[in-house]
Amino acid sequence: MKTFQDQLNRTIHLKSTPKRILSLVPSQTELLCDLGLEDAIVGITKFCVHPIHLKDTKPSVGGTKQVNLNKIKALLPDIILCNKEENALDMISGLEAIAPVHISDIYCLEDSLNLITAYGDLFSCQERAVEISDEIRFNLKDFQKYIAEKSVLRVAYFIWRNPWMVAANNTFINHLLKLNRFENTYAHLERYPEVELKDLESQGNLDLVLLSSEPFPFKDKHALEIKKHQKESKIVFVDGEYFSWYGSRLMKAFRYFKSLRSHL
Repeated sequence: MKTFQDQLNRTIHLKSTPKRILSLVPSQTELLCDLGLEDAIVGITKFCVHPIHLKDTKPSVGGTKQVNLNKIKALLPDIILCNKEENALDMISGLEAIAPVHISDIYCLEDSLNLITAYGDLFSCQERAVEISDEIRFNLKDFQKYIAEKSVLRVAYFIWRNPWMVAANNTFINHLLKLNRFENTYAHLERYPEVELKDLESQGNLDLVLLSSEPFPFKDKHALEIKKHQKESKIVFVDGEYFSWYGSRLMKAFRYFKSLRSHL
């Protein structure tokens, strides 16, 4: 029997290396594939869109907040992978009745790298986990040299409409905004608060208003709504996966951030 700790410091007991993995977190599903574990994945959520072919090759058990427990049980997983933020905590007890549950909890890059290391240990793929972590660290170091010469820009980062919601302090998104030398005008608030567009006017002129591609699919008409309250700000549509996915997508994220900055 092997003992592991997840990122909530919960103890997980495993008889052997899990061979049947069920993932309820899109970014972690992609990470599993990049770790060489695609064949071991027995179930995913409908939001697990990378790699794109998974939706045709792996059964979906629902979303990240609601799942079909009977379907999960029938898939006979050895382990179920969750995330504190993305998955509803009230369904954990039901999942634990089926298989051990590993919960991640990500606020910064170091948390992400720790998760990659943990998966390397959990699934006996340490060498590949080190390769992924090393590439992320290399790209981060290169990006830090690049971004150090750029000016700080005041921004707001919107994730939802009706109600309007932004990414604020104590989020992975805010951590990446800081790395990009973006000063989040909502950093005095916590997590993902609801805001009124009229309150944008009290923030003064922002340099940028960032509209994420997920979870809400912002369009030009939504940018026009914001423009009424931030007439001088540049409104930019950004790839939300690079600002919020904390697995192996980080290998590509810093190239995206460079490209984003170069077009501002």
